[in-house]
Amino acid sequence: MIRLFNSQVSGNCYKVRLLLAHLGIPYERVEVDVVDRSRRPEILGGKNPALRVPTLELDDGRTLGESNAITWYFADGSSYLPTDPFERAQVLQWLFFEQYSHEPFVAVARFWLLFDKTPSEEALADRQAGGYRALDAMEAHLAGRDFFVGSRYSIADIGLYAYTHVADEGGFDLGRYDAIASWIDRVREQPGHVQITA
Repeated sequence: MIRLFNSQVSGNCYKVRLLLAHLGIPYERVEVDVVDRSRRPEILGGKNPALRVPTLELDDGRTLGESNAITWYFADGSSYLPTDPFERAQVLQWLFFEQYSHEPFVAVARFWLLFDKTPSEEALADRQAGGYRALDAMEAHLAGRDFFVGSRYSIADIGLYAYTHVADEGGFDLGRYDAIASWIDRVREQPGHVQITA
């Protein structure tokens, strides 16, 4: 059986769990502490050079790291990844945006407030400012659209939903974003949807 090295609170791990739930693919979870990283070399050494979760281990022993690479692997050939080359490139555009312009700000602010509690007010304000820039860009793109790429739900939406729907835990006011709020509702209505806590 597929094994997912997972942290239940991680939005990056949630992306993979959400797609696997949509696809109905069974897997085994191996929980890895998101705060105490002392056992990472023992647990993930030889599986993921970055020692990060999520890490996927296939039935044949091959391993894959990075949430968006894992979701791409499973989505390929499914309805969650377009077949049109330009739309596929757009999916990558939004996945890269998520990892470069969204996750480092929204997810880090959330982690600090939930688990670390030691960042300075200045550092937190800096992360939140970056997060609001990402949310502003998402809001502008979603105006008049149901989903991020084309007219259907894809892993671009999964990638951005993971940390956006819990952005309030990072101190972000989602009440200012009508298009994002409607999009979050549409994502939650997708068949097979599971919550981050599931």
